[in-house]
Amino acid sequence: MSNNINRLTINDIDAILVIEHNSFTLPWSEDSYRFELAQNPLSHYWGCFDDQRLVGFIGFWLIIDEAHIANVAVDQQYRRRGIGELLLRCAFADAMAKGAKGITLEVRESNQVAISLYQKLGFVEAGKRPHYYSDNDEAAIIMWKHFAGDKNEQ
Repeated sequence: MSNNINRLTINDIDAILVIEHNSFTLPWSEDSYRFELAQNPLSHYWGCFDDQRLVGFIGFWLIIDEAHIANVAVDQQYRRRGIGELLLRCAFADAMAKGAKGITLEVRESNQVAISLYQKLGFVEAGKRPHYYSDNDEAAIIMWKHFAGDKNEQ
């Protein structure tokens, strides 16, 4: 498998939606991704490709000097191969190059696999959002990673 990381475009929406719908109980709509990829000046999306096939993606918003990961997902057949970590490191590098001093995200309280990966990469828990997910009323854990002086920043 080749791990090519490329910026995503409007032409990738169909592939994004397949991964999105197979990964989340509350998937984003096609219109949401059209806005993110074509109109939102704050959004930055990257994809990991195996040859021409999109196998994972990450998107973040850059707001002044803070990056906020909007979504990250990996095709079920490609999980546990380091693609999520590769995508996160790509987002870190891009966000830092654009002047971000840190990056944040929300994650389901029950998603221990993701939480472990985020902790491995230097994220720390900064709070909770009770009843954040409308499908099951689950809380979200807010996690932050600050870039300055961090050995794991890239």
